[in-house]
Amino acid sequence: MGENNFNLPPGFRFNPSDEELVVHFLQRKASLLHCHPDCIPDLEIYSYDPWELDGKAMCEGNKWYFYSRRTQSRISGSGYWQSLGVDEPIYSSAAAQKVGMKKCYAFFMGESPQGVKTNWIMQEFGIFDSSSSERRNSKMASEKFYIIVKKTCGVHVLEYELAI
Repeated sequence: MGENNFNLPPGFRFNPSDEELVVHFLQRKASLLHCHPDCIPDLEIYSYDPWELDGKAMCEGNKWYFYSRRTQSRISGSGYWQSLGVDEPIYSSAAAQKVGMKKCYAFFMGESPQGVKTNWIMQEFGIFDSSSSERRNSKMASEKFYIIVKKTCGVHVLEYELAI
């Protein structure tokens, strides 16, 4: 997919904030509602190493975006994604309510725990739902997770979001 493949007029850019990605894309995707613009493709990202994702995404500037169903394993062909910290809350600017969570991962080449850390970073976003703890154990809840991946060239940041 190419840059600005959803034909925004010149001067307009797809540059959503964390809150906008959660509220206007993930929540709608998880609720099976249409997203405007409908520009983020579905892709099983864990079937690929991060450098293989080029050309498979909606690209705006130096960022790539994807939806992908959540899987238990974060292992790809050449390595794995390892958590780098704790969840960071995402708040609604309008109501100061918690709308999502963000967590950072790094890509390691090789097998755990001897893998070599690379410069690929991924941020996982989840929709905050007060009733999600009850559904978290159900099979249906895990099948409704989606991911958006955003890659920033130079720093090589991958960002993906989960929606319940």
